[in-house]
Amino acid sequence: MFYIILYPIRPFLFIKYSFFTACKNIKLLNGKNKMNSTPIHRRDFLRLMIATGLLSVVSKQEANAFSSKAKGKIVIVGGGAAGISMAARLNKWLKEPCITIIDPNERQYYQPGFTLIASGVYEPDDVWKKQEDYIPKGVTWIKDSVTTIDPVINEISTSKNGKISYDFLVLTPGLQINWNKVEGITYDTLGQGNAHCIYDFNGAQKTWKAMQEFTQSGGKGLFTDTYTKHKCGGAPKKICLLTEHQSRKQKTREKITLGFFTASNELYDVPYFTPRLLEIYDERNIPIQTNVKIKGIDTQSKRAYFEKSETRGEEKIITPFTEDYDFLHFTPPMSAPDFVRESGLGWTEGKFADENWVMVDKETMVHKQYSNIVSLGDCSDLPTSKTSAAIRMQVPLAAKNLISLMEGKEPAEKYNGYAACPIVTDYGHVLLCEFNYAKERENSFPFSMMDMSKESRLAWILKVYILKPLFFYGMLRGRA
Repeated sequence: MFYIILYPIRPFLFIKYSFFTACKNIKLLNGKNKMNSTPIHRRDFLRLMIATGLLSVVSKQEANAFSSKAKGKIVIVGGGAAGISMAARLNKWLKEPCITIIDPNERQYYQPGFTLIASGVYEPDDVWKKQEDYIPKGVTWIKDSVTTIDPVINEISTSKNGKISYDFLVLTPGLQINWNKVEGITYDTLGQGNAHCIYDFNGAQKTWKAMQEFTQSGGKGLFTDTYTKHKCGGAPKKICLLTEHQSRKQKTREKITLGFFTASNELYDVPYFTPRLLEIYDERNIPIQTNVKIKGIDTQSKRAYFEKSETRGEEKIITPFTEDYDFLHFTPPMSAPDFVRESGLGWTEGKFADENWVMVDKETMVHKQYSNIVSLGDCSDLPTSKTSAAIRMQVPLAAKNLISLMEGKEPAEKYNGYAACPIVTDYGHVLLCEFNYAKERENSFPFSMMDMSKESRLAWILKVYILKPLFFYGMLRGRA
């Protein structure tokens, strides 16, 4: 603690900036809070901000303490949270960095904010910034898409810029949402027939408008997840619970019925948090159906087509059924991008073959076949949740392991699968689920000192007011 107090003042500039950014967001500076949530106490906000700030100082101290003279041409495929954060770390740690990012996007999105757009807590412009503002100084940005990678000759093919060679590859292109695998709806028709999805920036905006109309007029609301691994597995649960609370806020709860359909055999697979989540669904009178996949949507008649899977003895029985709806939130199947499959970098057999996630060592994040490739984030087969919190923990370890490879050493850093899923249970509370590969809870400071088996007001403050500035001004800058 004395070391932190005596540490030079520069790291505290990040804390100060994050603090005033968060204050601006919640209107604390003028005593107003216009968001779709209940007011928060300054005491709780300050307590969490101080804890977050101290952790950021320690993280920045560790980041600045590491450096290497290793050389090599590094190409990062994908400029999302994982790619930009890797570029920032490597740019700081290498004495003579040679880094190129290939990414076509003009915007850097804070994707965890999509749920909060869909529930009226954030405005759309709250969750994105210009990509060019986050490309580290000295890093080359090729604004293009990758078509294939040849890992044998270390060469990348792009749509517009031809072939690009590399010595070391960081594979962080995110995942691909396969809208076409739900019959009857496409990305272009998203929203028609009141069928919505918050895994998309525009889709989140349409969802908020539709949620308000639905909770006013009443009817039947259906919510689904999907049968593949997918980004932020808690998102369908969050929008379901927020819709229910929105109806209570509008005093129309008796006018709506809700149902949740999961392709899994249980609502949630982290035992420490599951009991309370089941209680919440029961208390809110939201029935849960397990082992159910959504197969198609008839947007004209507002009808959803499902399949329920059951095992009786050694026989697997598939039972199709339909549900009419007035409001639907569905989750499409997801996979690694097509070029991962075409490049032979993903699984070609086993349970990950259809989704083709990049095959890496789950501790070092080094590719299982090509030792000059590291992969992390949503596209990888790391057996943990695909969340920004997981990426934040993966990045410094993956960056150090890549530098070890560049130095001709074995990768020594080990990732334990830490991930966090802040499940928003209502406007004002979050069940903060933090866990590792073993599905054991792994609460971070200051939540390690509290009972996090239940929803928390402090976790809501973290989710809504702290994590976004930490993402933009800490994580993406290589500071947190």
